[in-house]
Amino acid sequence: MKSLRVFIREFLSAWQHASKSKQERRRPDTGLVILILGISLFGILMVYDSSLVLSLRDFNTPYHFVTEQIQWLAIGYAVFILCSRIPYTIWKNAALPALVGTLILLVTVFIPGLGVKALGAHRWIRIGGFILQPSELAKASLVLYLSAWFVRKEKGRFGSFALLLGMVIGLILLQPDMGTAMILTVTALGLYFISGAPLSHFAIIIPVFVAAALLLAVMTPYRFARLTTFMNPEKDPLGAGYQIRQSLLALGSGGLTGIGIGMSRQKYEYLPEANTDSIFAIVGEEFGFIGTVSVVIAYIFLVLRGLKIAATVTDPFGRLFASGITYWLGIQACMNIAASIALIPLTGIPLPLISSGGSNLIVMLAALGILVNISTYAKKE
Repeated sequence: MKSLRVFIREFLSAWQHASKSKQERRRPDTGLVILILGISLFGILMVYDSSLVLSLRDFNTPYHFVTEQIQWLAIGYAVFILCSRIPYTIWKNAALPALVGTLILLVTVFIPGLGVKALGAHRWIRIGGFILQPSELAKASLVLYLSAWFVRKEKGRFGSFALLLGMVIGLILLQPDMGTAMILTVTALGLYFISGAPLSHFAIIIPVFVAAALLLAVMTPYRFARLTTFMNPEKDPLGAGYQIRQSLLALGSGGLTGIGIGMSRQKYEYLPEANTDSIFAIVGEEFGFIGTVSVVIAYIFLVLRGLKIAATVTDPFGRLFASGITYWLGIQACMNIAASIALIPLTGIPLPLISSGGSNLIVMLAALGILVNISTYAKKE
């Protein structure tokens, strides 16, 4: 209780201090806000379009998934606005409680009665009438904790960093969720690098990471099937290779300009996970090469805005926090798109701000709201 009172007191003190120094702040990054709104609203269109058939099959209405997504987006926008107004420095005090809370939730997914098992995975917990995916919170809490930790210069941090990362990644791999584990690992390594870590550490970390990923792929049958399918897509066209073949077929069918909005054929239960992991393929089918390139460019601009904010914030915590949020979004978008076009094995992760799903959307919008707040502290050009 004492620590809670201390946190609340520091929270209110930081907010009061930020309010007094309001004249030193600039306006939020308008370009960043426009990009976030544009991509997320485009996501509503694509969720409706890609889930229409599935929604009719399972719920006897074409609007089930898009109605849910609109509700999640409304909540996400409210959280986004709130986080964009809360001084980002306050979150530094919440770094440790957020990480500990997330670790507890990651363990909770395995507790019968609380955890929800689906498709052989333990990735969700039920809270009242809501389903929460703790691995999405892990992305935000790990970025926050590492940003707060790496502000301090200290020797001998490598072992502690590796232990912490191993603990978080281990819990996520047990679910299992290889895609999220990869996002967290690459994001954490990026933060570790820009915090001033010796390059010699990466000569140790990267080979170990690659070897561990390959070992996990070989030891787990479905991951091994994905890896062998990636190496030889024609080996099992109706089994392990089915999803990626259908994804490439959708992208190829779109040609230069696409076959038209709402005209996708792959959404008629040919392409698995059409409204979540494979939604980029539906974009390519209906909007063609021009549409997919436009989506990629939108993400590139979003990442560049985030990196620019990080580069112009003088506060080390703000710089690391903005960088971590940007790395996370950029890496997740790259992995989803790369998997859809067969550049990497299928990972099963959503496309940020576009794919159907509540946890990922709300947590991502909360993080981007914090990024918008950080932009108000950036140096004027």
